Amino acid sequence: MSNYYQPEIECASVEELKKIQSEKLVAQVKRVYENVKYYRDLMDEKGVTPDDIKSIDDLHKLPFLTKADLRDAYPYGLLGTDLKNCVRIQSTSGTTGRRVVAFYTQKDVDMWEECCARAVMAVGGTNEDVCQVAYGYGLFTGGPGLNGGSHKVGCLTLPMSSGNTERQIQFMRDLHATILCCTPSYAAYIGETLKDMGLTPDDIDLKAGIFGAEPWTEAMRRDIEKSLGIKAYDIYGLTETSGPGVSFECEEQTGMHINEDHFLPEIIDPETGEVLPEGSKGELVFTSLDKEGFPLLRYRTRDICVLSRKKCSCGRTLIKMSKPMGRSDDMLIIRGVNVFPSQIETVLLNEGYSANYLIEVDRANNTDTLDVSVELTPEQFSDTVKDLSAKEKSLANAIKTMLGINPKVHLVAPKTITRSEGKAVRVVDKRKLHD
Repeated sequence: MSNYYQPEIECASVEELKKIQSEKLVAQVKRVYENVKYYRDLMDEKGVTPDDIKSIDDLHKLPFLTKADLRDAYPYGLLGTDLKNCVRIQSTSGTTGRRVVAFYTQKDVDMWEECCARAVMAVGGTNEDVCQVAYGYGLFTGGPGLNGGSHKVGCLTLPMSSGNTERQIQFMRDLHATILCCTPSYAAYIGETLKDMGLTPDDIDLKAGIFGAEPWTEAMRRDIEKSLGIKAYDIYGLTETSGPGVSFECEEQTGMHINEDHFLPEIIDPETGEVLPEGSKGELVFTSLDKEGFPLLRYRTRDICVLSRKKCSCGRTLIKMSKPMGRSDDMLIIRGVNVFPSQIETVLLNEGYSANYLIEVDRANNTDTLDVSVELTPEQFSDTVKDLSAKEKSLANAIKTMLGINPKVHLVAPKTITRSEGKAVRVVDKRKLHD
């Protein structure tokens, strides 16, 4: 099926890719040093000048940027060009402090849309496809990014945005949508609604889905694939680096190819900042090699993952990143144990429960408490109270086996956990309110 949007890049030799990266990096560092006072000050402080950067081998000499830097420099402190050259902003759905505002020149928009076009073609998309984009539009990058990628491939694009799920399904059926783009939790909800409407995957023409913007597990992928009758592909991105399309899955579904001619990845030790060898698990760092409006160098994503150059059956030579295994900042520390929400989700799905859940962490008598509410399917809900209590116990044991701490599990009625059409809220940490 291997469809490439830009085969000369996607299948280039590693030497060729490194040459492109080195040329772009040298030019980008010079441009950033001259145009971005905030970053120039960081470089001066570290005693690095653009002349010290001769290839990607010198990348480690540059200072990091963090989310805190982006907040400090808000709104224009990291702008890389005159404002008159910028044609658009996008912004994060940030839950902490100030939002991140990213600026785009026309060249940045074109580059971003090309990255998304590579993702659309990697799932088999062509100009014969109908691509339904049910990510949010507006400041959120999901809708605009995939919308642009779909256009570049030549798909008929349905710019649905999220919400109004019955209308989504009506358009999907009437216009024979073949590719769905949205968050995985919304894809799961569309699958649920389809079933509630008395329809099956045979009643729709979807063949593939491009789902990102929030973490999801392999078990959730299988659920979505079954409920919609499709292959479900992951896509990754950050508003800070442009949006979705920084990396994308191919038919092998064993990690996401990074568009490394535009985004140069590194894996570092989150504690020490030391660059780790390929194959190590650590924090992902990106350098935007040719962004003009908002050119971030060595931006710490907080996502924990692994990079691999293992040969891929799809023919792409672009390095792959694993699905993020959690974040170095949304990791919960409960009674001294490191807990990632994705670990709990894996247990739920393995035990046959839905991916609609809420994790609440609190503190009682100076001890951390962990409550997990899980929604039952209508079939499971018919059980007696006695059965439910036995199921809660058994699920609590499975979670304890995974985490080493005892949770309280609450099985709740179908559709009682609030649905989100954007990013799902899965964790409420009430300890922060008391501290």
